[in-house]
Amino acid sequence: MPMSRRKKSHQGHGTTNRPRLWGKHAVAAALDNPERRVLKAWATRDSAGFMQFPNDVMVALAEAADLGRLVPGDAPHQGVVIEVEPLEEIWLGELLTGAPERAVLLVLDQVTDPQNVGAILRSAAAFGAIGIVTQDRHSPPESGVVAKAASGALERVPWARVVNLARALEEIGEAGFWRIGLAGDAGTDLKDALGPPRVALVLGAEGPGMRPNTREHCDALARLPIGDAIESLNVSNAAAVALYAASIA
Repeated sequence: MPMSRRKKSHQGHGTTNRPRLWGKHAVAAALDNPERRVLKAWATRDSAGFMQFPNDVMVALAEAADLGRLVPGDAPHQGVVIEVEPLEEIWLGELLTGAPERAVLLVLDQVTDPQNVGAILRSAAAFGAIGIVTQDRHSPPESGVVAKAASGALERVPWARVVNLARALEEIGEAGFWRIGLAGDAGTDLKDALGPPRVALVLGAEGPGMRPNTREHCDALARLPIGDAIESLNVSNAAAVALYAASIA
């Protein structure tokens, strides 16, 4: 279901509060989302016909090279770029109140790389997570990079931004979620930590991992049982594996 949220930010490609999205999947998802307002669109002639823009969206025809100047260098725009308004904000309370009896929620502690967050949104959509939660100051804004990596999931997965992550974890716990922090030094495998029907999977940034205060607000710490050949997984890969494990528990 199309979702909405609001985020005030500056974008490197687009003006304040007017991010640019590119790529056929990201743009098609934005056009399908009734909560997303498209302000401008540029496309090659072929892509303009393929995307089927609504009649109220004016499309400027452009060559691929011209579109390349509207996006970060070497971005795979696939012949289409749109400028949009950020989505309306999703409040954590809304997300929790509407959660079903069996639900998985993702909480990201200072995961700032937009490619990783986009990939995590994509996995969240694939495995039916009810949403993601990030700290407002330590997460990327809506952008073309996030949208392209999310492959349409930016428009579909609720994304709640909070001021204080520890306080948010308390609220999540009060809503009946079993909070599992993923940590390489944990003594329990994730499959053994799962069990309650409502689960919040908490992941920290690559390298530092979860902050101490975040760990303290988890009900359990668990690790992914990866082999000795590699020290750790990329955070987006870890999120995908954890979501799969939670979906079959």
